[in-house]
Amino acid sequence: MPDAPVSPHPYASLTPDTVLDALAALGLHGDGRLVALSSYENRVYQVGVEGLDDRRNVVVKFYRPGRWSDAQIQEEHDFAAELAAAEVPVVAPLMLQGGTVHHHAGFAFSVSPSRGGRAPELHDFEVLEWVGRFLARIHAVGAARPFVHRPALDLASFGTEPREWLLTHHMVPLDVQAEWTRACDQALAMIADTPLADPPASGLATLRLHGDCHPGNILWTPTDREGGGPHFVDLDDARTGFAVQDLWMLLDGERRDRTAQLSGLLDGYEQFREFDRRELALIEPLRTLRLLHYSAWLARRWEDPIFPITFPWFGSSDYWKGQIQMLQDQCEAMAEPPLVV
Repeated sequence: MPDAPVSPHPYASLTPDTVLDALAALGLHGDGRLVALSSYENRVYQVGVEGLDDRRNVVVKFYRPGRWSDAQIQEEHDFAAELAAAEVPVVAPLMLQGGTVHHHAGFAFSVSPSRGGRAPELHDFEVLEWVGRFLARIHAVGAARPFVHRPALDLASFGTEPREWLLTHHMVPLDVQAEWTRACDQALAMIADTPLADPPASGLATLRLHGDCHPGNILWTPTDREGGGPHFVDLDDARTGFAVQDLWMLLDGERRDRTAQLSGLLDGYEQFREFDRRELALIEPLRTLRLLHYSAWLARRWEDPIFPITFPWFGSSDYWKGQIQMLQDQCEAMAEPPLVV
């Protein structure tokens, strides 16, 4: 693999010409249309091309240098291909010139079909049931064999390590550092008493997951069209973990609302695959880990110019005071009985 670009930030050299040259090296020639799509971790573009059957648009994704190895990216692509072969509606990378992971100008990249859609109506019971059925089918494929190179979602990687990184790199202002550390440590101590502390020893099954299954990664197309309904995008965060990870981010609102939404998802899910109700106790611990991981993610990416522009509120004492309150709220939530369906 070519060396990663040497620059103040990893995407300084990723110009429109670089994007088009990367596609041209695969025999895809741009027709002048290039649109940057919303993405912070990677850089993603919709490009109009010629010479790919009747497809006029593709999506090209340039992976953030240093985040995933080629082997880890290939596992993402192989998982997507397995899902597509099982007729699960995912947007999988195209096989071009014998592969799906390509390199140009120091970047690893992939090319996928362009698919439209809108966020699903997750307060509609039929939509929830439909999404639940496909999540079960994703997990049935995910349970067939393990990831070899991709990591697990656990307390160490999403909680302990982000806490240590933030403190070691002095990211939490001194005027709130002691209070944030206390709230963080209390939350992590509660999570340490859950299966997330040691998933392999928990007695609960783990599997390959989508990993970041929030509403923005499910595109809904009208059901009166061929292939209508949900299709899943962006397996960039695919990891090993518990099945509930791919369900809890689709729940919002008050406890009553979340219970109703979960009921709809599981009604669909259990038409294809059994769901272990013990995992419901992991919803609030997983939400807490996501809070910690998110703060560390913002801090680690701060030298990328898009981050200060997009998240100008990050890093202030007010931001961290808000995080303290959310961690305290999460400790209360983790102390409550889990949702029951």
